[in-house]
Amino acid sequence: MNVEDFSDRKGVALVAGGTGGIGAAIVRTLARRGSEVVFTYRSSEVAAHRLVSELSAEGRQVHALRADLTDEAAAASAVTGAAEAHGGLHTLVYAAGPHVPMVHLSQVPPARYREQLHADAAAFYQLVHPALPALRASGGSLVAVTTAATSRFPVRDGLSTGTKGAVEAVARALAAEEGRYGVRVNCVGPGMLTDGIAARLIDSGELDEEALAVTRRNIPLRRFGRAQDIAEAVAFLASDRAGFITGQSLAVDGGYSV
Repeated sequence: MNVEDFSDRKGVALVAGGTGGIGAAIVRTLARRGSEVVFTYRSSEVAAHRLVSELSAEGRQVHALRADLTDEAAAASAVTGAAEAHGGLHTLVYAAGPHVPMVHLSQVPPARYREQLHADAAAFYQLVHPALPALRASGGSLVAVTTAATSRFPVRDGLSTGTKGAVEAVARALAAEEGRYGVRVNCVGPGMLTDGIAARLIDSGELDEEALAVTRRNIPLRRFGRAQDIAEAVAFLASDRAGFITGQSLAVDGGYSV
């Protein structure tokens, strides 16, 4: 697809969590649609350098930035540094978050739940809050990658849905408050994918063949998606083609949440 949605945008797109399966697909898509991209990573340095090399070889402007988003100062520095170094910020994508095991909530101690809130919902807010001045200046867009499971709950997914539900609630609040400045805020909720967290759950055995078969039957399209499906939705919502869309959560899940 030869679409240059972002070629006339000043500044950069900042993608938090750019080395994960979904995050890397988003980085590639935004870069190939004409945006300069800065992406953060926490520990996957080899994967980060590989992604930069891949896209640089295509003539794309992509930069990797190591940052721990659970550290308030580090998150703020990543945002302000990217905006100052590259002439502004037109898009912010939150695609970060730790691996989430599938476990019944009865087996999740409150301390573990607090950890998840800090690592995901708090990290999201610590990234977004310092980005608001730059997004206001550009009339930019924020897209948070959450989960389709906030609208149809799969058993043993409460550790994810609780924190991603908090992200979606804050995103709606920001859409309501920041629209007057031309800032749009939306969410994309992935369903079961063949890459990303779902792939790790399959590899770890947390989802066995029986569970996978049941999951497929619960999806009207009877198949799993790909990280690129999520990247396409993110790129659309960040583009001017979605210029009158804000405060929405788009489930990209093959119909699971119907």
